[in-house]
Amino acid sequence: MAGRFEGLSDLEWKLFEDIFPPPKKRTRGMPHSPFRNVLNSLIYILITGCRWCDLPRGKIWASKSATHRWLKRWQEDGTFEYLPARILAVSLRECEATQTSKD
Repeated sequence: MAGRFEGLSDLEWKLFEDIFPPPKKRTRGMPHSPFRNVLNSLIYILITGCRWCDLPRGKIWASKSATHRWLKRWQEDGTFEYLPARILAVSLRECEATQTSKD
C-alpha cells in the first residue's frame, strides 16, 4: 500500500472478511454496500484524515452514509474489537516467518 490507498487487495480482504457478520436480507430499499467497500472507505478516512463528505466515489468505495452507518453498527455490536487482534496476529506471523527464514 505504498503511495495512495487504492483499496484492499484480494489477499488483504481475505484476512478480514470472516470478521464481519452477514447482513440481514432486506425486503425494501437499496441493497447493502459490500463490506469490503465499507472497510476500504473507513481505511481511506483513517489514512488521509479526510472529512466524510470527501470520500472518493467509485466501484471500490461505499457512500459516506453507508460507511458511517456500518461504522456505528460495528462499534455497537463489537465487530471492531476483532480488527486490532487480527492485524496483530497477522503481523506477528509475518515477523516469526522472517525470523525463522533468517536463522
